[in-house]
Parts: sequence; structure tokens; C-alpha cells
Amino acid sequence: MSANKTTKPRPASKAKDKPGASSSPSPADRSLAVLALLAREGRALPLAEVAAQLGIPKTSAHRLCTQLVDNGYLARDIDQRVYRIGPALRALAFDALNHSVERAQRHAILDDLVREVGETCNFTTLDGNRILYLDRVEAHWPLRLSLEVGSHVPLHCTASGKLFLALLDEPSRLKLIDTLRLERLTRNTLTRREALLKECHAIAQQGHATDREEFMAGLVAVAVPVQDRSGRMRAAIAVHGPTARMSLDDALARLPALKAAARRMGKLL
Repeated sequence: MSANKTTKPRPASKAKDKPGASSSPSPADRSLAVLALLAREGRALPLAEVAAQLGIPKTSAHRLCTQLVDNGYLARDIDQRVYRIGPALRALAFDALNHSVERAQRHAILDDLVREVGETCNFTTLDGNRILYLDRVEAHWPLRLSLEVGSHVPLHCTASGKLFLALLDEPSRLKLIDTLRLERLTRNTLTRREALLKECHAIAQQGHATDREEFMAGLVAVAVPVQDRSGRMRAAIAVHGPTARMSLDDALARLPALKAAARRMGKLL
């Protein structure tokens, strides 16, 4: 080697050597971003939209979604190229909601409401094409309907269920109704698609929903939406009771109390 040949200094290393430099998102980060997107949108999304909103290639989005489907966190919709929330993610969300400080606060709001209105009240959310009971406070009456937290009830014949249907955007509403089995549970149950759509239109106009002995004979209910800070409906609060003790007019007279409780509840979402 020539004595006068000098060794050039190596260039400074790039971002990976800089303290605190950000690296590209990991697969776990991207998976969480996919789940957050589906949860935030509140609707099934096609693969192309997932990729576009997250700014990733469609091949990467497909790989992530496939892995999440395999683990139950996402599910394919009727159209196999469209993805929706899966059972594992719903179970995770339910566990998170029911094992938090906010749950105690939500329960206290329901408890206050029951003392005010004198009948059983519940806190529900949409779970696929059914209503899920997140919380419930029973009134102290011998005659009452008992449904455990975690129970599911139909959309088409309950106050909370019809409220969720009514406040969806029209394409989502039509698509969801098409998945329902409009089973007759009482003589008042709406079993025709056209009748249910007409009811949804009326509910959207008035901002609350009723159950006129549609789910169970002798039981009426009224439900109001619980909205988050962005104004999106995330849950519902409902009061229900037997007609021997509470008429539908009596239930409607409790709307101011229900709406006040819903506003308090919305601040916890």
C-alpha cells in the first residue's frame, strides 16, 4: 500500500444512528392502525379504501387484513373484498368498556336515572347486526324483564336497535337491514322491510325510538342516542317497563331525563 494514500473518513451514519430518530411503522403498528380505522369509521371498508386512508400499498393492506381476519379481529363482509370489525375485536372492546374507571361512572349515571324515572334502564351498543347490553340497572319492582350484561337482542323490534338503524347513513342502513331476519316476536313486530324503513325515517326525524310491545308483549321502551364529543352516536340509553305499570306515554314523558343522562354519558366516551 502506498505510504501517501490516505483513508477517507466514513460518512456520518443516517437516521438509524441518530438518537430519537423515528423508524418506519412496524407490522404491529400497521395492524393497530387498520383496527383503529375500522372502529373509527363505524362501517365495513373495502381493501382499496383501507390502503388509501393508511397510505400503504394494497398488497400490504391485504396481508394485514388477512392476518387480522385469521385472528378474528376483522371479518370479511358479504363482499369478500370488504372488511368489518370481527368478534375478537368486539370482545376486546367489551372487556375494555367493562373493566375501566369509566364503567363505574357510567353505572352511576344509570343508577341515578333509574331512581329518577322509576323503571329499569340500560346502556347498549351496536354489535354486528344485534344490540349488545353493556350495562343495566334494574328497578326495584317484582315484575320486570331480566337481561344480563353481555346479552344480545334484535335490531328490528327493540327501541335501541331501531334507533341505531335510523341514525346510520342510508347505504349502511339498507345494507344492515338486508342482513336481518325480521322475525315476528309479537303481533306488533315490524316484519316488512318497507315498514321498518318508514319507522327508521320517523325515528331519525324525532331523535328517539320506541318499542311498542314489539319485542315482548306487555313491554314498552323508549331509547335515546349517546353521542361522543364529535357528535357520533356510540351507544343508546333506554328505559323500559311493563304496560301494567308504564304506558308508552308515560315512557315518553321520561325523555328529558333520558336525554340528560345521555349527555352525561357522552362525556365519558
